[in-house]
Amino acid sequence: MKRRVARRLQAALATLALAAATGAALSAPEATAATAGATGYATQNGGTTGGAGGQTVRATTGTAIHAALCGRATSSTPIVIEVEGTIDHGNTSQVSGGSCSTAAGVIELKQISNVTIVGVGSGAVFDQLGIHIRAASNIVVQNVTVRNVKKSGSPTSNGGDAIGMESDVRNVWVDHVTLEASGGESEGFDGLFDMKDNTQYVTLSYSVLRNSGRGGLVGSSESDLSNSFITYHHNLYENIDSRAPLLRGGTAHIYNNHYVSLNESGINSRAGARAKVDNNYFEDSKDVLGTFYTDAAGYWQVSGNIFDNVTWSSPGAENNPAGPDPQSNTTVAVPYAYTLDAASCVPSVVSRTAGAGKGLQVSDGACSPQTPTPTTPAPTTPTPTTPTTPTTPAPTQSSGTNLSIGAGSDGSGKADGTSYGNVRDGDPSTYWSPPGTTGSVSIKWGSPTAVSRVVVKEAAGATGRIGAWRLLDADTGAVLSSGSGAGVVTFARTTLSKITFEITGASATPRVAEFETYAG
Repeated sequence: MKRRVARRLQAALATLALAAATGAALSAPEATAATAGATGYATQNGGTTGGAGGQTVRATTGTAIHAALCGRATSSTPIVIEVEGTIDHGNTSQVSGGSCSTAAGVIELKQISNVTIVGVGSGAVFDQLGIHIRAASNIVVQNVTVRNVKKSGSPTSNGGDAIGMESDVRNVWVDHVTLEASGGESEGFDGLFDMKDNTQYVTLSYSVLRNSGRGGLVGSSESDLSNSFITYHHNLYENIDSRAPLLRGGTAHIYNNHYVSLNESGINSRAGARAKVDNNYFEDSKDVLGTFYTDAAGYWQVSGNIFDNVTWSSPGAENNPAGPDPQSNTTVAVPYAYTLDAASCVPSVVSRTAGAGKGLQVSDGACSPQTPTPTTPAPTTPTPTTPTTPTTPAPTQSSGTNLSIGAGSDGSGKADGTSYGNVRDGDPSTYWSPPGTTGSVSIKWGSPTAVSRVVVKEAAGATGRIGAWRLLDADTGAVLSSGSGAGVVTFARTTLSKITFEITGASATPRVAEFETYAG
């Protein structure tokens, strides 16, 4: 990777060095904990409220953050942690407890839920120290700066990610944060905002990502396709080499962002990913949208974007830029309401609202920054979406053509010796199992297909293991139905390209022999 990021940092670093030498403080507006609610895909799947309604504590060290997590009654007890000051390796130690799983040298939000971390007072800076969200849900991170997190050199933290999410993460809202590095991979840095290993329902809003080789990814490899339903809006991507973001599979909604100096590539949709790209402003950049560095195609729907001094490379075997005249090659429906600012005013409104220390201001949809009205705290354990139609468990036979035969399949993970394809082969003696008691398996088609009924069959010797489940329209994230136990599920006829059966509870490792789908 080219070292443009590092070269462009010289002037900024000189300014910081002068301030440090003279003892001057770089001023920032007073931070606040007042906030409106989550936006985008973080509003789905029951919503994202963080620790709203729980105890509020103040922390000035990383150890204090960990102590607050470990001091809760349970790992899901709601808590709001107000952070002020600089959090670094010197003040971040491991703390033990029944409601936490922490580690030194990283802010560890692991196997927990219902937590808000918000910068207050004179601001919160996580210096060379990443925030790691793992096997967690209902998390809010707001009004903080995370800078210079390294994966090599010294000190290292969080695999080099400023904020990283992995392993069955659900419902995260990251808002008004500043994520920055001081170079690319050769200087020891990795991604600013990464999601992998079954991370879903995430929104990144009103944030700044800058001076990094890699902005962020969704999916760690071409086989990690279980991540989806991500919204990026009103963010500034500045002086980024690539991955703004990189999408491997899944669905993303990308609107009203300002992109400046994307040096190699920008939105990289690949491996079947589908991106809805609305009213963004791309400036002084190269290859801002397309499929890059792979022959595994991705897709996009474009509308209202402005391309200001954008250059495009020539197509090749592993290079498919969307420009110079980007056109949609798919359609993407989103399940939530949103208001678009005109692309022409995006640079102005993003400059006044995005990043930490901006008073949490948001756009009113007419390019005018507003201070949000705090919302009344919602229940702190979001209730999953209820089914719109009754489910009919128990019967395991159905008539008509099984649309799963000959279709494709994937899922969140699989136990040794099992295969996603076993749920669509018509053979009840073969099966798919997740690595544990929860997981998801999907049926997918090359073109939109109408479905109104599915039949889930368990393998012999494993009947009755499946507990709670949800049936999802994987194109939009909408919950088609939910319930418990295997059997027949009927719902309103829906046209989709992928349908997901997500097991959220089981008495033992489930064994799904068949995931049959029918038009009627």
